[in-house]
Order: sequence, then C-alpha cells, then structure tokens
Amino acid sequence: MLKIDCGLTPAALTARIARFWDLSAAKIRAIDRTADPSKGSPVFTAAGVYTSRGWTEWTQGFQFGSAILQFDATGEREFLDLARSRTVERMTVHVTHSGVHDHGFNNVSTYGNLLRLMNEGAIDPDPWERSFYELALKCSGAVQAHRWTRTENNLGFVYSFNGPHSLFVDAIRSVRVFALAHRLGHTPMEENDRRVSLLERLIQHLHATAKWAVYYGEGRDSYDIRGRVAHESIFNVNDGRFRCPGTQQGYSPFSTWTRGLAWAMCGFAEELEFLAMVSDEELAPLGGRESVCAPLLKAARATCDFYIERSPTDGVPYWDTHAPGLRPDDWERAADPFNDREPVDSSAAVIAAQGLLRLGHFLQHNGRAEEAGRYRQAGLTVLSTILNEPYLSVDARHQGLILHSIYHRPNGWDYIPPGRNIPSGESSMWGDYHAREAALYVQRISRGEQYLMFAAGAEGNLKDTKTPKI
Repeated sequence: MLKIDCGLTPAALTARIARFWDLSAAKIRAIDRTADPSKGSPVFTAAGVYTSRGWTEWTQGFQFGSAILQFDATGEREFLDLARSRTVERMTVHVTHSGVHDHGFNNVSTYGNLLRLMNEGAIDPDPWERSFYELALKCSGAVQAHRWTRTENNLGFVYSFNGPHSLFVDAIRSVRVFALAHRLGHTPMEENDRRVSLLERLIQHLHATAKWAVYYGEGRDSYDIRGRVAHESIFNVNDGRFRCPGTQQGYSPFSTWTRGLAWAMCGFAEELEFLAMVSDEELAPLGGRESVCAPLLKAARATCDFYIERSPTDGVPYWDTHAPGLRPDDWERAADPFNDREPVDSSAAVIAAQGLLRLGHFLQHNGRAEEAGRYRQAGLTVLSTILNEPYLSVDARHQGLILHSIYHRPNGWDYIPPGRNIPSGESSMWGDYHAREAALYVQRISRGEQYLMFAAGAEGNLKDTKTPKI
C-alpha cells in the first residue's frame, strides 16, 4: 500500500523539478536529432535509444508535445519553435486518421497545447495561427466521433483499433478532443445532415467506461474488487450489449493492467474538471449535472483508492496487479525496478500521479477538504518518487527521461538488457510526456500560476483564472 507523505508540499519539489527540466531539455534535443521520421514515431527506448514500433502511430503527439511543455515550464524559445514546425510538418495525418482511437493523445498534446499557450498569453495571439489550431482540433473531434459504437442504455463509445466491439479504457484520455471541439463551437454532421453533439458523445463515452471498464464490488461486480479496471470491454455489436472484459496489454481480463488503471484515474479526474466549466443549461438536456458527474466521481474515487491500496509503498506499481511472478509482500515495501521476476511500470505512476492530484483539486473546490488532502498528498508522494533516481534518467547517453517503463509485456516488445530475465531501465514516449505534464502541473501550483487544464485550449484568455468554476 502507498505510504502517503502527508507533509509533502509542491514547493518541496521545486529543486527536483528544476533539475528534471534541465535533463529533459537535452533529451528532447537528442531525440529530434536522431529520430528517423521514415521509420515511424518514436515509441520506447532499447538500450537507451528511442525506437519505433509499427502498431499504431499514437506517440507522435507526445514527442512534439514534450517540446511544448518544455517551453511552457522554462520559457526556452527553441522548444516552442521546434514544436510549431514539427506540428505543421508531421501532425496533419493524425488529424485525419480515421483508424485509431488516439486523437486526444496526438492532437490535444500538440494543437491543443499550442492553443492553450495562446489563450494563456504565453505566445502571441496571431489570428491565423489560432484558426489553424482550432480547425485542427475541430476536425480531429469530428473524425474521432465518427468512430462510434452504440450500446444498450443509450450509451456509446469510441471503439479501439480492434474494431467496433472493443472499448479500451485508454480512450478516456483521448476523448478530451471532444471536449475541446465542443467548446470551440463545432457540431459535426453525419448522414442526412444529422448534427452530432460532441458533448453528448463525450459524456456517453465516459459513462460507458465508468459502467463497464471499472469494477465496484457491487451488483455485476459483487465477486470482484472495488476500483479494479479492465483494459478492454467487449460488446455484441448487433444489439450493443456488454459481453465480457478483455485485455491486450495486461496479464488477464480479470487482473488490472496498471497503466490502464492510471489512464482511468487521470481521465475521470480531468473530465470532472472540464465538466465543472460547462453550464447547467448545456448539461440539462443530457440529464443534468448530478446525473452526468456522479458516475464519473464514483469511478475516479474507486480507481484512485485501488491504486493507493494496491501499489508498493513508494507508489510505483508493477505492470499488472496479478502478474504471476509477484509475491504477497511486494505491496509492503518500495517497488524494486531491478528485480528479476516482474517489471514495474513508471509510466503508470506518472499518469496516476496527475489523476490523484486532479481528483484532490476537484474535491477541494467542492468542499471536501479532508478527502481531497488524501488524494493530493498521494499524488505528490508518487511524483516525488519519480523525480529521483533510479527512475529519473541522469545519464546523458540515455534518450529517455523516466526509466523503467513497460509497453507490451504479453507481446514481448520491451527491451530486456543482457543478463536479465525481464525488461528494465528503458523509457517510453508517453511516460516521458506525462512526467513532464505532472511536473509542470505541480510547478505552476508551487508558483501560484494559472491552474493547468487541457480545456484552457478552448476557453479564450484564462490568464487570471486559477481554478475551474465548480
């Protein structure tokens, strides 16, 4: 179980975050200098060098989004220039890609972050540049909305690359593009000019994920553990009925792949923050605020509690909570990234840290200070672990920033060092990006700056807004 440091503050991490950005800068430069675009997007490292992996091109936005976050945190103009040019050169294909569920990963991390910086006043408000970012996000939202499966109970979901029967928990963070496109005023149309509400699709997808991907230890899940998450939910596409859980990257449909758990934690928390900015009038036709938000808050609490209870004491989880090599006492001490039985996944930790912090912030601004403090301190504790060795990569020869990340254990894609039985010591593009995002989040809080939200990319000039409207 995570041992929460109740005395830790954002300010206490200031020096480590500054060191983190120093290391980050050199690694962004190294990747841009050596990556070959003809081989695909950088995905994960092998022996310290970023390599690609042909599956889906879901990590390109993290590469260029990392440069945007670096500029945001440090003001180093070279990274803004790099991100702008690479976004123009290489991201168009991701805006129009109809075969994936990854639009939020790729396009919110690039076009969304650039628009957010403009809205915050960090870059000049050029009208044509703004229109470029807004158009990309509107088109991305429309393309993603077309990849839709309807289910029973008047719900639906963005289906994964596996096909219309497949709901991935990962997509909860990708549907942020619905939120942005909606706030930018876009309503796409389908056959017979039928207008599609992207806000409705967002809420339906979130509710489908909360209902079928998260377990609560009650009703359908009375046999199971509260907060457990299934990577994949399988449906009968003929009638929209849920059939069974599944997994692609976890050990079993009935275990919890911890990066999937982390996606759920972060996704539910940040969408609650977004929905707090949506008016009661907009939510009324969709059931009203209580009906819309209650299932998401229930899922956010359950997943965050499960993470706290099922992680080692330092907050870095093993890749799956029921991986066969784990022992009962592995939860009673700090994770060991150098063990020879089961790998840890630092990328799950950095994503989960942000989820814990955001849930704490949401609850704080809803009058639940005591409950909020537990989640906030848990998030700071996890981030504190990640900002230190052996997770922080201090070797200039290694292109990764956060070590001991895992991609696809069942497929055997992760690099195993010579003389070892399991992967260790490598990085992933999503792990490095989300570490940067979490570090920027805490840095802004420690400095009393504007609260970091993806939705600032669609809210006009929010420079004086430090908390979402609850």
